[in-house]
Amino acid sequence: QLQLVESGGGLVRPGGSLRLSCVASGFTLDNYAIGWFRQAPGKEREGVSCISGRGTATKFADSVKGRFTISRDNAKNTVYLRMNSLKPEDTAIYYCAARLPGYTCLDYSTLRFDYWGQGTQVTVSS
Repeated sequence: QLQLVESGGGLVRPGGSLRLSCVASGFTLDNYAIGWFRQAPGKEREGVSCISGRGTATKFADSVKGRFTISRDNAKNTVYLRMNSLKPEDTAIYYCAARLPGYTCLDYSTLRFDYWGQGTQVTVSS
């Protein structure tokens, strides 16, 4: 069974940091583009970041550029989202998703991904 599981969310103060992990089971992440998305209460799900299958290309939403980084360790079948300088407006459920090999991150903000995790809550509050 193909599955993605996110972890690493939690409560953090403004200015703090978190590292989210997305672990795949039932398949290997090699060559899958992986995206991170978030959905705040009352808002639509939005793209946060994406990394290509080989990790050679990344994309970020303007709202997180310079604060978030994305990386992958294919040996561990894991993709990470490092979030620094967190703001209250970053509060949301964060999801990772995988896109079938052959597809890039070019239009990741369309949310057209094939496999999704269940999400992890990130709350930024003092």
